[in-house]
Amino acid sequence: MNKDLLAPINDFLHCETPGRWVDVALENQEIMLIDHANCEKKAAASAMSLMTRYLDRTELLFCAARLAREELHHFEQVVEIMQKRNIRYEVLTPSRYANGMLKHSRHQDEMHLLVDRLIIGAYIEARSCERFAKIAPYLDRTLSRFYTSLLRSEARHFQDYLSLAQQYAGTDISERVEELGRVEAELILTPDEQFRFHSGVPV
Repeated sequence: MNKDLLAPINDFLHCETPGRWVDVALENQEIMLIDHANCEKKAAASAMSLMTRYLDRTELLFCAARLAREELHHFEQVVEIMQKRNIRYEVLTPSRYANGMLKHSRHQDEMHLLVDRLIIGAYIEARSCERFAKIAPYLDRTLSRFYTSLLRSEARHFQDYLSLAQQYAGTDISERVEELGRVEAELILTPDEQFRFHSGVPV
């Protein structure tokens, strides 16, 4: 089942997570969990932001509402796991990943900005899904089962964002998807001074 879920993800992404990231994540599981919780909270906030900004797009409202609920539920689940492990929740400095993607958004009009935000959202969800699958086999049973359980929803979030981007663009977006995919891959493959859930190759 996981292979079927991951096939579209792996086809979409331009690179896989480097082994070095997995090694460092396993050595820094507290930071990984704290930043994972922060990522889920930010994902919910991003969905809420879309709902606030685009009130006239009914499909987007329904999709973003479901996304926000699911991301907040994931946030609660991560914090509960942290609590059981005596890991204190705190806000970490963010990785360069999301802003590194968003700074490439087109701002010439609202439509281009929306389409780019949705494509970027698709890449963030796809990368999350890929990393859950990448690291799950090496974690303890509780974390492995939890991360594996997230694959289906993250894969659906990726598809939802991409479908909305295509719908609102009203034209073929494959070239733009490819452009942002190259940006995403560069962020993942280049050296990164800090370890985070979406960081590049830790140094």
